[in-house]
Amino acid sequence: MFKAIILLTRGEGSSSQEFRSWWLDRHAPLARQLPGLRRLTFNVVETGDAAFDGVSELWFETREAFDAAYASEIGQRVTADSLANVGGRVRLFVDERVQVG
Repeated sequence: MFKAIILLTRGEGSSSQEFRSWWLDRHAPLARQLPGLRRLTFNVVETGDAAFDGVSELWFETREAFDAAYASEIGQRVTADSLANVGGRVRLFVDERVQVG
């Protein structure tokens, strides 16, 4: 299973509440439509002094499935929506090693 972690910072002039509202109410429904998506988690950062405001985790069968999802029309919409509403975005591709569970 392939996993991508995306670290997001809210856009300049956007409050924490505005970021959460956009991310959970408007962006999440788009992201859930990504073809081949196996699992999606949005983690809202609770502390105001953290470097990031949100952390998303996306699981796909393979890296190729991830790339195909983001090359699709909905994938391009997801990317454009993110870039229009965040101040920063860092994507990490990880080899997840579950220790418990």
